[in-house]
Amino acid sequence: MSALPEQYQRYVQPGPRPVHGEVELQAERDPVVWVPDAYGEMVPMRRSQAPVLPTATVPRDLTPQPVFDPLAQRMAAAGVGAGAAGAGVGWGIGQAAAGVASIGGSMAVVAMLALWLLARASRPSVQVRQTVHNHARWFGKNTTNLG
Repeated sequence: MSALPEQYQRYVQPGPRPVHGEVELQAERDPVVWVPDAYGEMVPMRRSQAPVLPTATVPRDLTPQPVFDPLAQRMAAAGVGAGAAGAGVGWGIGQAAAGVASIGGSMAVVAMLALWLLARASRPSVQVRQTVHNHARWFGKNTTNLG
């Protein structure tokens, strides 16, 4: 007889009790599956110990993709366009500045030429003629005559 109170006695089922070891219930037991081993033979194995089946791979999208990202292309084109515009503006300003500088430089040349011509016309013409005769002889003997 059990040590349970009377109201729970009807739920007790008589039967042999295990004397030692773990108690394994029928509902807790894994079903047995047959798996191929390394040699191709089928061996029994509990389902909880069986290797996990590989999941089916999702088919890949094989449609051709653009080589470069369209958004990146637009951004790069905008940057190149802005750079080219900036370079064009800078080149134009440089050309204008060069023109202004060349006008100033050419005016300076014209002014110097005018001053040189004015100075030349206002003084008399003077010609100086000088001749130098050098005679070199042996042993470093040199004679110079100015004429």
